[in-house]
Amino acid sequence: MNEFRLFPQSASSISGDVDRAYFFLIAVATFFTGLIFVLIVYFALRYSRKRNPNPEHVHTSYTLEIVWTIIPLIIVIVIFSWGAKIYVHALTVPDGAMEIHVLAKQWMWKTQHPTGQREINELHIPVGRPVRLMMASQDVIHSFYVPAFRIKRDVDPGRFNQMWFEVTAAGEYHLFCAEYCGSGHSSMIGRIVAMDPGAYQQWLAGTPAQEPPVRSGEKLFVQFACNTCHGQRAPTLAGLYGRRVQLADGSTLIADDNYIRESILSPNAKFVAGYPPLMPTYQSLMSEEQLIDLVAYIKSLKNAAGDTGILPVPPK
Repeated sequence: MNEFRLFPQSASSISGDVDRAYFFLIAVATFFTGLIFVLIVYFALRYSRKRNPNPEHVHTSYTLEIVWTIIPLIIVIVIFSWGAKIYVHALTVPDGAMEIHVLAKQWMWKTQHPTGQREINELHIPVGRPVRLMMASQDVIHSFYVPAFRIKRDVDPGRFNQMWFEVTAAGEYHLFCAEYCGSGHSSMIGRIVAMDPGAYQQWLAGTPAQEPPVRSGEKLFVQFACNTCHGQRAPTLAGLYGRRVQLADGSTLIADDNYIRESILSPNAKFVAGYPPLMPTYQSLMSEEQLIDLVAYIKSLKNAAGDTGILPVPPK
């Protein structure tokens, strides 16, 4: 019985908050379910036809109406505020988080560390450090689910999805695909190996490393001749990531991972102000892994656009 758990182990910085909110919802639902059941039985017996053949007319109590309207309203506001706080926390990636790339495909998880180490259906991470997963799917919808961390995020084809977590205890934790993805769905499992920082560094040093994503992306940048236009006939990419971009229609947006991805695959979707639409599409020329590497390289380019927060528009 020592191996039997009613609930998964709690092993991330957010899992405690999720559990407390969950148990609060269970308590509220249990209380009102029991209360309603007791009242149904009481009223059925108290006001049965046998005991009250000629029931009296009951006038509405406005006090009672207000009470049973305000109390549920307060409970719902508490639930919404609590859930919204956890949701925002789960989406806000801390500064300095280590970024790991995850590629989902039928039926495996492929991961790559910033220094180039690759794994299949495994992910080694350090304890006590925020980890950001940049995820993409090569085929259909998958879902990255680690019960012990209380995290789950769909991995959709055609876009990047991200999630983050910080492990609080060393150990091995189950990884599942929580979205049916084909006949081999049940075999799309893996494990997260959380290690003390020193042990993680030893693991990195003892694991053969392939080319880091940024280095591979740099080669792709030259291979696809991106360097012949950007910074000259096309907007500079130095300092692009995370900055506000002014578009030709007068609107602005933040250049995040999906904006860079869209600009590579569908350059005509959004035009940067002041530049002609000259960029060709690379829709069928890059694999998902190449796309991840190229975006990683563009993100690594240092800021060369000043401190205004908006990429400069060239003079007409």
